[in-house]
Amino acid sequence: MKKHPMRLGTLLRALCLLSFISAGSAYAATLEEVLGVRSSTTVDGAKSQAKIDELTEQTRDLLTPYKQVMKVVDGLRVYNEQQRRLISNQEKELAELEQSIDNVTVIERQIVPLIERMIENLEKFVDLDIPFLINERRERIDFLKDTLDRADVSVAEKFSQVLQAYQVENTYGTTIEAYTDTIELDGKSRQVDMLKWGRVALVFQTPDAETTGVWDNNARNWVILGDEFRTGVRDGLRIARKTQTADLVRLPVPAPGE
Repeated sequence: MKKHPMRLGTLLRALCLLSFISAGSAYAATLEEVLGVRSSTTVDGAKSQAKIDELTEQTRDLLTPYKQVMKVVDGLRVYNEQQRRLISNQEKELAELEQSIDNVTVIERQIVPLIERMIENLEKFVDLDIPFLINERRERIDFLKDTLDRADVSVAEKFSQVLQAYQVENTYGTTIEAYTDTIELDGKSRQVDMLKWGRVALVFQTPDAETTGVWDNNARNWVILGDEFRTGVRDGLRIARKTQTADLVRLPVPAPGE
């Protein structure tokens, strides 16, 4: 049976149209899916960006106090290093102090006998010296002896007091002094004016200037002087009391011996 040409063409056109419609429908479906995905991606991207912005803001908020904390940490690190050096130096000083304490203990055991010997030698020196201000000087020595046995006085203070006593004795050799004293003359106690001229001479004169004498340290006794020394001793007393200007005076001076 023969097909009709016109009917066949119509059928072909119908098939083409159907294919085009089917293809269009498929294309439209694919575009809608693409647009849907793209729209979904845009929304998700916006959400992600918002999340990123939020995290960035949070990070910025955390970064500021972090930087502040790091500054504090850096300061503490420098401070701790300085403290470590300080502690190290203090430990060295402590070790030196401990060594010094040990040394002081040794020195203290040696210095106490030294102080005692110095007091004994000073007492012997005063006893052998010319007897000026003898009561004052012996009281000073008694004070040193009492202090030596006191537990409430440090060894350093005891040593300092002994040195001061030696300095006072040394000063006596360069000063002149006038004072009143009582001495034994011919078995009688006489009040006299005493003149100490350094350690060169120790002379006396009675208040009425009738009797003038000098201490003889070799004989350990008083010796009466002649009238030729009366004026010199009187002027010496006045100079020592600052009632007369300094001047040359005639005093008995022992001659140097062997």
